Amino acid sequence: MKKNLLIVFLFVAQIFFSQADCSSALSVCGNSSITYSPTGIGAVNENLGGCLITGEHNSIWYKITIATGGTLTFDLIPNDPDADYDWAIYGPNVACGSLGAPIRCNAATVIGPGPSTGLNMTSTILDAPGGSLTPYCKYLDVLPGQTYYIYIDNWVGPASTTMAPFSLTWGGTATLASPFTDPTIQPHPFIPPGIPAANPADPREVIICVDPAVFDFSTLTAGILNANPNFVISYHTTQNDALSGASPIVTPITVSTTATYYYSIHYQDPANPTNPINSCRQVGKFKFKLGNISGNNVSLFGCNNNNAGTATFDLTTAAVFSDPTAIKKYYPSMNDLNAGTNEILNPTAYVSAEGTVYVKITSQLGCIGTGTIYLKFHPVVVVNDAILRSCFIEINPSTASFDLTAANVTGTATGLVKKYYPSLTDAVNGTNGITTPTTYIAPNGVVYVRVTNSNGCYGIAKITLIVLAPVKSAVLVDKIICMEDRTTLDAGPGFVSYLWSTGATTQAISNVSVGTYWVKLKTGECVTTQTVKVYPTEQPVISNIDIATNTITVTVNGGTPPYKYSLDNINWQDSNVFNNVPRGDSQIYVKDAYDCDPIDVTVVVPNLVNVITPNNDGINDVIDYSALAHKQNLILSIFDRYGNKVHQADKTNGYKWDGTTNGSKKVPTGTYWYSVTWNENDKKNTAIKFSSWILVKNRE
Repeated sequence: MKKNLLIVFLFVAQIFFSQADCSSALSVCGNSSITYSPTGIGAVNENLGGCLITGEHNSIWYKITIATGGTLTFDLIPNDPDADYDWAIYGPNVACGSLGAPIRCNAATVIGPGPSTGLNMTSTILDAPGGSLTPYCKYLDVLPGQTYYIYIDNWVGPASTTMAPFSLTWGGTATLASPFTDPTIQPHPFIPPGIPAANPADPREVIICVDPAVFDFSTLTAGILNANPNFVISYHTTQNDALSGASPIVTPITVSTTATYYYSIHYQDPANPTNPINSCRQVGKFKFKLGNISGNNVSLFGCNNNNAGTATFDLTTAAVFSDPTAIKKYYPSMNDLNAGTNEILNPTAYVSAEGTVYVKITSQLGCIGTGTIYLKFHPVVVVNDAILRSCFIEINPSTASFDLTAANVTGTATGLVKKYYPSLTDAVNGTNGITTPTTYIAPNGVVYVRVTNSNGCYGIAKITLIVLAPVKSAVLVDKIICMEDRTTLDAGPGFVSYLWSTGATTQAISNVSVGTYWVKLKTGECVTTQTVKVYPTEQPVISNIDIATNTITVTVNGGTPPYKYSLDNINWQDSNVFNNVPRGDSQIYVKDAYDCDPIDVTVVVPNLVNVITPNNDGINDVIDYSALAHKQNLILSIFDRYGNKVHQADKTNGYKWDGTTNGSKKVPTGTYWYSVTWNENDKKNTAIKFSSWILVKNRE
């Protein structure tokens, strides 16, 4: 049974100097495959014995230790069919210098197609001398702890002239001892140093930042061992040295990027320094690769928004180095970079004027370079303030509807985005944007427009809003006319157009009666609706008429003084007193300053009765005003000379007085005063008062 253990870097070699002595035999650890190309012999031409009677030619010695018992086989296959490999096995548990005869030996001529040789499970031959043409010998039965030496020789002679490597793979049920296959000894995988080369078949590459470089190989040890205890690493300049542990590199040396270097791992059993597995070595190779880096000098543009003199720069976007895994640190000066001081800690939002920033670049491999960022401003967004005028809104004349997009704040520039805000703070912060800029309702004031270009930079302009207030006619005012009159309404000159509620489009309209009118007056593009009223005059009211004998005094309220008075509607006087008015009905006319149709009232100047002789002779016994009974609120009041009321004649007593008081007692002979009051039966219920005197003669 073949067991190909996956141990990286173990004895994969084609070398030019053989470990060709038994005493320096290479330990085979585990059932791992071997590839080797022996050349020449070692310091001692060993006494081989058995089928190998001609001595060494191009040889290599191996030592194996059995871990688990069983059968052991192997296949030895040259990579060139013209090579001629012989071999012998010594043991178990023999010492170099006293190996004795080999327990298996094969010198058969195996050149030709498929020249493989070795041990297998079917052969019964223990010794195959040259020319026997028997390539395989019988397998070995082995026990745990046994050690064996294996000698392999490429015989170059008449039968073969080819130098070629071989590969050796193990089979059978037995296993070979190795610390590298025991998880209790090696709990973690070893980690090869460096990184894979572009061609995976080439040695891995350890990066150095300068060439030549003095390198301390011990810095690789911890990473390779990966916390596996009791393993030791040495470093070498040849694979032979690595396989044997000879000539280790023990101090830092100047390394080359063209040479190959080797590391050799072996176990050191802390409990048994002579443990055979201590000789097992795992070998790997690596090279050095120059990984120095150089940063780029680039320009980074930011927005000098609103011409503030500074911009916010995202320094991390500057392409100073292509590898995104590199670590970048930013400094305001080269001195700061070199000293590691004043590092810019907010490189994604660095606020600065135009200037320079220096970048320290550390690659993922630890190499350092520098780059320079030149901070520059994009061209500023050129804006200019503007003024917008708009006609007032009739229902709220202090406001207007503005089309903010009509404000030319950018001249002829194109490709700009404009957004509108109620305040400068909102414009700077981009908050509370005006959502209806084409129909923005506002009073006199300002708004702000943020103008952004294709670079994302912006400028802010102020738009002053002016509400064009209503322009009304100063000469068009309300009028007062007589109800029966007509007048002219004139809006005055200076307006673009006129439109009256009557449909007229002239400056003035005539033959206008009492009522309410409007006119739309256009000034520029604005139209003001002005309302005008034509009021009827307030007519005067005759509130009281006093009649004293033949004199009438008229009291007027309301209307507009001065008043005019007339008894015939023809002849007018300024005085409200009429003298020598005849007895009977008279018509009183009154008009005010508007000279409208007069108001009039009919008054009665009663016949005067100045003497009564209440003696029941049927002549002048009573004062009788029953003739005025049709008047409203008719009352006759009698007073003595002291002003004491002695009698009242009204509806209850037939509007009469017979010279008595309290209905029965005669008053003393003498002169008495009386007044007759009533309200005329007109729409104003004009109050009338007639005053006079009467002589009462009572005889006993």
